[in-house]
Amino acid sequence: MRDDIAYQVLVNDEDQYSLWPAHRDIPAGWRAEGTTGTKEECSAHVDKVWTDMRPKSLREAMDQA
Repeated sequence: MRDDIAYQVLVNDEDQYSLWPAHRDIPAGWRAEGTTGTKEECSAHVDKVWTDMRPKSLREAMDQA
């Protein structure tokens, strides 16, 4: 990852997060979460909000069990 470009935080339907260059098209299956900034800022945001690494489908299945 480059340090000299802006990034955005993406999230998919499984509530998994990723950093993506802000100038690039968002890949299929992902959507912008709303946070943009430096790699460090976006990474810090992901660290703060993505506290459960399990995919959404697994969390829901475990909650029902």
